[in-house]
Amino acid sequence: MAGDTGVRPRVREPGLPRWEPGTERYRLAGLGVLILRLEEGDRLDIIDREGRQPCEIAAFHSGDLRPDLASLGLKPDGASPGINAALDGRPLGFGILPDEIAQLRHQLQHWHLPKGVDAVARVLTGDTHAGEGVSLTATRAAIVVLHAPGQSGVLLPEEQSPATDLTVIVRRAQVHALVAPPLPAPLGELVAEYRVDKCTALSYEVKEGQFIQIIDVAGRQCSDFVAFDARQLQAGRERGIDMTTTRTMLGAIYPGPGLASKFFDMDMQALTEVVRDTCGRHDTFGLACTARFYEDAGYPGHPSCSENFNNTLDRFGLERRRGWQAVNLFYNTGVNAANAIFLDDPWSRPGDYVLMRALKDLVCGSSACPDDIDATNAWNPTDIHVRIYDARHDFTRAMAYRMTPDAEPRLTRETGFHHRTSALTRNFTEYRGFWLPSRFNNAGPTAEYWACREGAAVMDLSPLRKFEVLGADAEDLLQAACTRNIRKLSDGQVVYTAMCYEHGGMVDDGTVFRLGPDRYRWIGGDEFGGKWLRDLAEKKGLRQVWVKSATDQLHNIALQGPKSREILKEIIWTPPARPRVDEIQWFHFTVGRIGDYNGTAVLVSRTGYSGELGYEIFCHPKDATKVWDAVWEAGQRHGLLPLGLEALDILRIEAGLIFANYEFNDQTDPFEAGIGFTVALKGNEAFVGRDALIRRKEHPQRVLVGLEIDAKQAVGHGDCVHVGRAQVGVVTSGCISPILGKNIALCRMDVTYAAIGTEVEVGKIDGQQKRLPARVVRFPFYDPEKLKPRS
Repeated sequence: MAGDTGVRPRVREPGLPRWEPGTERYRLAGLGVLILRLEEGDRLDIIDREGRQPCEIAAFHSGDLRPDLASLGLKPDGASPGINAALDGRPLGFGILPDEIAQLRHQLQHWHLPKGVDAVARVLTGDTHAGEGVSLTATRAAIVVLHAPGQSGVLLPEEQSPATDLTVIVRRAQVHALVAPPLPAPLGELVAEYRVDKCTALSYEVKEGQFIQIIDVAGRQCSDFVAFDARQLQAGRERGIDMTTTRTMLGAIYPGPGLASKFFDMDMQALTEVVRDTCGRHDTFGLACTARFYEDAGYPGHPSCSENFNNTLDRFGLERRRGWQAVNLFYNTGVNAANAIFLDDPWSRPGDYVLMRALKDLVCGSSACPDDIDATNAWNPTDIHVRIYDARHDFTRAMAYRMTPDAEPRLTRETGFHHRTSALTRNFTEYRGFWLPSRFNNAGPTAEYWACREGAAVMDLSPLRKFEVLGADAEDLLQAACTRNIRKLSDGQVVYTAMCYEHGGMVDDGTVFRLGPDRYRWIGGDEFGGKWLRDLAEKKGLRQVWVKSATDQLHNIALQGPKSREILKEIIWTPPARPRVDEIQWFHFTVGRIGDYNGTAVLVSRTGYSGELGYEIFCHPKDATKVWDAVWEAGQRHGLLPLGLEALDILRIEAGLIFANYEFNDQTDPFEAGIGFTVALKGNEAFVGRDALIRRKEHPQRVLVGLEIDAKQAVGHGDCVHVGRAQVGVVTSGCISPILGKNIALCRMDVTYAAIGTEVEVGKIDGQQKRLPARVVRFPFYDPEKLKPRS
């Protein structure tokens, strides 16, 4: 074959980063501080991930702790308020997680660093671009303090100078003969810790209230976990974690952080509670591996987790058994269409862990599974590490969010409004790395829904990803990335648009705000949108543009409903040169303050996701409670209620508004997703995917339609839609509409059957045994002319 180099493509594993002995990688969060000890000859690489992010450095002699920037070949360049605040133990910026703060305090106590320093060095100053970096080499041992400062302290809603992350890499001059990656730093004060060598198991005792952290050291290693009520054991009764009872009690395959978080015994008594899980993929169906499993596979005498448990738990008087029922941590199993259980390589990366709280005194066992005959441990068994923490700790509940498979995990965060919403409900769900309320006490989705349709409702939408797009090439970049004609935007205007891949599939949908010449803000649902924009800028050679993450410094609530304007008029002051709230047109914004000239700074846009007149209010998270309180107080006489995700879903389905991974994904183009109006084929000649969208528009195969179902049974995402035996569509979202009194759904339909009035059937059970009559109708179902949000 012409051009064939003979080099075959290699299997890529971006989720399992290559471990290089002597190399350490750290994420230095925007506004955060990192403390490292360097030895003579160690190299320090600091990389600007997004551009225009300086780094401040303080260094101290490892012996007498005197300032020693010269050890890195640096010269002093003024003081650093951020580093001095950290050295003095004062709070850092919003978005720095409690674990990061606790680890910083531990380091300060360990190194006995001074409370401040007169001068620091600055690197990566000026208009650096994404990926640029600096390398420093230690000429002698030193304690180094690194800080990623904000360019103007607190980011105001109309400003565009957020502090963003840096990557820090340490390459040690002296490489020790390590056989496994280093463990993550302890989460708090340790009571005990144990190493479970590969192919073995270990037993240990845990007191009520203490925390158990089970760590996958090298990644892709499974660990069976068993726990028994110690007091019941003393009375001669074995009461351990029971998987069938747990699944029944939770209505889930396995627990996770949040409300459905507990493992139960056969008496329905909770034994442990999952507090954190950075992997998110486990198994509760199979037994711990058994001798019989290996014998039947042709490996007699192979070690097994069950035999290892028999041996290590024997000292507690537990009955030996051929197979142990266990929590199979990090196991990647599933059920296929033939109802067969399958397995594949685990999802866990090096350092991933599950953190549980003991709800009773427990006798526990942990294994490092010896399975090397299939993909259970990616064919290579390794160690497991167990840590026990004191009960006095109050660890945050969290999962791990990764923007891309090779990105560092970020624990679930609380928004700036969490203190107010958490006082009204405990029903939170994890949404793209944040905790958001799903419903509120004493109201529930139905009351919340009606408040929005008839009065006003307020909800937290802070997880929306915000990116500042800055520079002389900002407009050119957005013109290339977005399907709309960005060049038509005026200052103070907002436009809803899509971003597409070359083949026409959607990257994301979102809004573009024009804050001024060369100053834009992209707000979308997916954090990958920022990376996509930076990659596109590099591909097109656009050097005068910077895409800066602002999500952690710009949180927002949505105030939606026919009375939303009246509420905001009472509390938002705007300068004379800006539109008042009652003057903002649909898809425009203004900048103002809460109350008066000296009030909290906010940006208010006339946008929303409910199909009603509505606004979104953006502020710095440190001011979030002030903003919430002002809106809440002004809204009481208007019947204002908080709104959760369950009610929001009903509202947006009625309004025909689309949702990622339901109405669209990377295989769906904007026309198929029902937002063809965002594609400016005549106004934008340069956007990515344009040629593919021209072809797709000329030869459509599927289109989004509305369905009315003539049955009371709920339909939902993934339900098949048929004409006769043939499937002709799939339901993307569905609900019972309170205001219409109808069972409605959005459906991706074959164009042959997309005409209004076409009769179809929604398949239930297996798609054939039960059919719900339905017909294609016009959508949006509610206010199809969009008169209410325009009003």
